[in-house]
Amino acid sequence: MPTTALQTLELQDFRLESGTVLPTARLAYQTYGELNETKSNAVLFPTWFAGDHTSNEWLIGPDRALDPREYFVIVPNLFGNGVSSSPSNTPAPHAGPDFPRVTIRDNVRAQHVLVADHFGVQRLELVIGCSMGALQTYQWAVSHPGMVARALPFCGAPKTSPHNAVFLESLRATLTLDAAFQNGRYETRPVAGLRAFSRVYAAWGFSQAFYREGAYRRLGFTGLEDFLTGFWEPNFADQDANDLLAMLWTWQNADVSTTPGMDGDLPRALGSITADLLAMPAEKDLYFTPEDEEYTVRHVPNGRLRTIPGIWGHLSGGGANPDDAAFINAAVHDLLTGKAREQA
Repeated sequence: MPTTALQTLELQDFRLESGTVLPTARLAYQTYGELNETKSNAVLFPTWFAGDHTSNEWLIGPDRALDPREYFVIVPNLFGNGVSSSPSNTPAPHAGPDFPRVTIRDNVRAQHVLVADHFGVQRLELVIGCSMGALQTYQWAVSHPGMVARALPFCGAPKTSPHNAVFLESLRATLTLDAAFQNGRYETRPVAGLRAFSRVYAAWGFSQAFYREGAYRRLGFTGLEDFLTGFWEPNFADQDANDLLAMLWTWQNADVSTTPGMDGDLPRALGSITADLLAMPAEKDLYFTPEDEEYTVRHVPNGRLRTIPGIWGHLSGGGANPDDAAFINAAVHDLLTGKAREQA
């Protein structure tokens, strides 16, 4: 499916919002399809927590709304995910636990260089993303309103809520309590911490109804323990612990209202969005809740809400459930063709 092999854009002396300068920041990205002569068919699809460019491929294809025969889909990898610049692949003095704190805006600024300077695209037909990809989608719509024609954040928000932040703190505490972690300077992987991390996450990724109804059996698992060891633990077993912590910090501190000029005023930041925006929370998401997104769209001038129904919670946005995948794909199609506005 990808048009080319994985590419990397090197950003020299890349200054982060923290003030730290990375001598070479590497933004890894994958593209699908071809950029047309007028450069008017580009779609940006940033990645989520602990995912990479391949995690988004379920929504890209000739039988889907993001058809690479029509659109040029750019999938940039999140800083910290082990593919773009991360604790695990950055040389000293920024290696491991010394990797600087990176914000959502730092990611968007790097992506802007990729889109505008490298590809010469001045207007994106669509910015779309799930979870941390949705955080980036909202930031794009606030930071570059003139470039974003349409935005579809799903299973996400413009700002990480206090409850969401508490959930993330539980993950951080669980991982770092492993004696092998050694304040991030581990000589052997903190396997016990990673395993515990996955089990804490398991309670949040899906809804109570998902577990009550035993919906994990649809994925081929016979019981809860089988599901925990066969689904959740592999999700994080190969992740670098410092990478996970770096992404957690980025997620935890996401907030479009801290964009320069917005003065911490969330309604003001949301009101600056000019994109045709369709927010899609999952009905039973435990940490990016529909209630929060209902508040969001009230402040976005061209904002609308379409809730993903069902019991899969936050993982409704992962593409594993065919019903959810079809619902999201239909919404992308509607937004790109103007039907979302007609149905509002």
